This record gives sequence, C-alpha cells and structure tokens, in this order.
Amino acid sequence: MTAGMSPPGPRRVLILDDHPVVRQGVKLMVNAEHDMTIVGEAETEAEARRLVRELTPDAVIVDLSLAQGDGFNVVRDISAHFPGIRVLVLSMHDETVYAERLLAEGASGYIMKEAATEQLVTALRTVLRGERYMSDNLRRVLEERGRRNHGQSTLLSIRELQVISLIGLGHGTREIAVALSLSVKTVEAHRQTIKRKLALETNSQLVQYALKWHGTHSGR
Repeated sequence: MTAGMSPPGPRRVLILDDHPVVRQGVKLMVNAEHDMTIVGEAETEAEARRLVRELTPDAVIVDLSLAQGDGFNVVRDISAHFPGIRVLVLSMHDETVYAERLLAEGASGYIMKEAATEQLVTALRTVLRGERYMSDNLRRVLEERGRRNHGQSTLLSIRELQVISLIGLGHGTREIAVALSLSVKTVEAHRQTIKRKLALETNSQLVQYALKWHGTHSGR
C-alpha cells in the first residue's frame, strides 16, 4: 500500500506525544469523529519512525519536544520518505517562531496545544484534504513579516529551533553541544544567530524567551 493511501473508511491517524494525558485527549477527540480514527500512539522518535513504516497512516500528529528523540527529525523524515503522509504539528512552542520553518520543512499544518480543544479536528481535516493549516493569527504574522523584511529571511533553521528548544529545557551550551553532536563554538554561533533573527540583545533575553515559549512552567 502506498504511504498515505488508505482503503475506504475512516482516515487513519498516528499520534506522537510523550505525555499520556495529551495522547488520550487527542484520541478521544479524533475517535469521536466518524471519518477519522487513531490507529497508533508513539512517545519517542524511534517508536514513531517504526509505526509510520508499519502502519502507513494518512496523517501523523507530532509534538516537537520529546523525552527521547526529537519531533523535528520526525517531520523531516516523513516529508522526505513518506510524502503522502500529512503531518500536523501540535505543540506548546510559539507558532510565530516555529511554524514557518516546520511548514517549510514539509509539515502540512501547525496548531498550538492551547487551541487544540477547539481547532484540532478542523486542522486535521484540513491537512487530510491536502491543504495547509495555520491559525488566522499566524497567517497575519507571516504576511506582516514578509512585508517588513522585504524578502530578507529571518527564518530560524531546524538546528536553531533545536538549540532554542534545548535552551528552553534549561540546558547550557555544553549540554546542547553534546545533545546535538556539535562543538561548543558552533552552538555559540547558533545562539548569536538566533538572537539576531529574534531581535534579542542579550543571552538573558534569549533564555527568557526560550523558557517562555517552551512552556517549561506549564508542562508543555
């Protein structure tokens, strides 16, 4: 069976999130609909990769921050190897920072967890139709950003997003270097680039920004 192509019946959805309560909530919402069903759950990057290969779902709901692995890698892997599978990112990460890059990397939609109760099913149906989903707020931000920057990119790279994510988890430069198999010098360079792109002047501002949008104090 071709990836992303299911036999007649409800559209098949896989969840990747390392919080059981979140997975249960998403499962209840999706399974309450007649035209879609949850066919699998994963809480690590490795498990998600395995289930994508085994189940070939129509869509995968992906959290970015995992206890084991990285949701960014899952998005890129699915985009590269299973282009028929739609990816909907569901995250506490600030959509105005993360969504543009994830959409560029192949995600079909981006929704913040705080909006999931009202918008998840709509977002999932949108991406399953082959369309791109983003909130009205995100659409306005991206349009304004395009006008303001006159084509000059301020888009954070996947690596930069990984760095800011780890900063938000409270990791220092050396810990980030080990986690991403980079040199300390390279991590420092990424930090400087992130500050420039986000118009942050100090390392303290960068840390506060990362903590705020990572949701460290709200359990993601």
